[in-house]
Amino acid sequence: MEKLIQMSAEGVAKLEIELEQLKTVTRKEISEKIKTARSFGDLSENSEYDEAKNEQAMVEARITQIEQTLKNVAIIDESAVKTNVVTIGSTVTVIEGKDKEKIEYRIVGSAEANPLEGFISDESPVGAALIGHKKGDTVIVEAQSGSYKLKIDKISK
Repeated sequence: MEKLIQMSAEGVAKLEIELEQLKTVTRKEISEKIKTARSFGDLSENSEYDEAKNEQAMVEARITQIEQTLKNVAIIDESAVKTNVVTIGSTVTVIEGKDKEKIEYRIVGSAEANPLEGFISDESPVGAALIGHKKGDTVIVEAQSGSYKLKIDKISK
C-alpha cells in the first residue's frame, strides 16, 4: 500500500483544478500542435512535431502524477490542528538569527510544499525540526549549509 499524502482541502482543490485543465484544455491544445506539425510533412526531421510529442509526454506524466496523488490523499482536518504544538497544518512564526528576523511558515505535506510562498514540507529540514515543538521552544535545523537555530514565536491555524 502506498503512503498516504497529507494535504489541505485547499491543496486538493488546486490539484483537481489543474487536473481538469490538463485533461480538457491542455490535451486539446497539444493535439492541435501535433496535427499542425504533421501537416509539415517528413516527421523524421520535424522539430515542431518532436517538441509537441515531448510536451504531450510531460502533460500525460503530470496527469498520472496528480491522479496518483489524489488517489492516496488524506485531507488534513483543519479543525483538529492545534495551536499549542506544531503539526501539519500549523502556521508557525519563528525568530531566526542574531537580527531576530521573523519568518512565517505553513507546515504542509510534501505534495503541497512551495518554499517560495512559505509552504514547507513536514519532511523538509525546517519542517521536521519544528514538528512536535511548542511556542517558546528553540529548535536546531540541520541543513546542508550547516545547522542553525529557530525560536518558535507563534503557532496558529
